[in-house]
Amino acid sequence: MTVTLQQPVKGKAMDIDNLIKMANQIGDFFGAWPDSQQGRDEIANHLKRSWDPRMRRQIAEHVQETGGAGLAPIVVEAIRQLERDLVQQ
Repeated sequence: MTVTLQQPVKGKAMDIDNLIKMANQIGDFFGAWPDSQQGRDEIANHLKRSWDPRMRRQIAEHVQETGGAGLAPIVVEAIRQLERDLVQQ
C-alpha cells in the first residue's frame, strides 16, 4: 500500500471530505487506546505536529460550523481540545 501525502496548494483549501477522512483515520488509531483521555490527547498532538496550520484551521472551522458532521465524537473532542490549547499559548 502506498500512501501519498498531499500538501495544500498555497492559498487553496483542501477538500473537507478528505480532511474528515484523514482525521477519522487518526481517531480510529488513537481511539482504540484503553485510556480515552490519552487517546484524545494523542489525536490533538498528532494534528498539531503533523497537519499544516491551514488544515487544522479548516477542520476546526468545520467543527465550529457543523458541530463536527462526519467526524467521530473522539475526533471532535480532540479538535476542540486542540483549539483550547492553541488559544492558551
